Amino acid sequence: MQENLSLYHIFYTVGRTGNISQAAKELFISQPAISKSIQKLEENLGTVLFSRSSRGVTMTPDGAALFEKVREAFSILSEGEDFILHNRYRNIPRLRIGASSTLSKYVLLTHLKSYVASHPEVRINISCQSTYQTLKLLDQGKIDIGLIGRPKNLHGYHFRPLLSISDTFVATRQYLKNQQELYFGEPLFHTATFMMLDEENISRQSVNSELKEHQIELSHILEVTSMDLLIEFAQISLGIACVIREFVESELNQGILVEVPMGMTFSSREIGFVCRKKEEHLPLLCHFFPKDED
Repeated sequence: MQENLSLYHIFYTVGRTGNISQAAKELFISQPAISKSIQKLEENLGTVLFSRSSRGVTMTPDGAALFEKVREAFSILSEGEDFILHNRYRNIPRLRIGASSTLSKYVLLTHLKSYVASHPEVRINISCQSTYQTLKLLDQGKIDIGLIGRPKNLHGYHFRPLLSISDTFVATRQYLKNQQELYFGEPLFHTATFMMLDEENISRQSVNSELKEHQIELSHILEVTSMDLLIEFAQISLGIACVIREFVESELNQGILVEVPMGMTFSSREIGFVCRKKEEHLPLLCHFFPKDED
């Protein structure tokens, strides 16, 4: 029986495809090797399994009967493999994280590096969306932890602050020079293109609120979906970008970008990890919520 196992696999493939040439392609062996294997199996069983013709092969009654049994056997083997693989993946610990693409790049990356080093067995899934969407996924149990800007209401959540950030407007010196030459004496609020994140973003909402409080109205706004794009657009002198200051410190220090005076100072905001309060001490989350910080 044992010596026939590989022969049965070849027999099954030929029977399924009905063509020795096609079976040879699937099994990555030559057609003569296929024919020789079928002949050997027929000799072992003392019967003829296929009738050959110019159009291919056709199973004999004995061949058809054997094929059904072999197909059932391979089906059972496949189910066994699927069962083992399912159990293996089911037992792998999973950590589902929600964060915006901006926070993923500028904040989460550093924390993930140390987490992966200390928890190599954990499979990590990351969902990129806004703070509000991240909190919604937490409520629905679709993620385990979020990295967000601190919202006003955190009832039912545990929040661990990581850093304070502040909004600012930046541009190139060349863009500001061009504006001055083109619209001499006119305020930037009326002439310049202000590039900002979309209205659903918590950073944009915070900036809008403070601009309104100081009675500042921007005439020309270009909405962009990514903080990285805002920074890049500002660098090519496309306009004045509203960005998080801590994320453009390098560009400011190098003089690539400069801060644009707005006649006001934006309040700082907190960025941190958040999870459902009842889950803050789960083993997979302890790295992000150390007990000594409670």
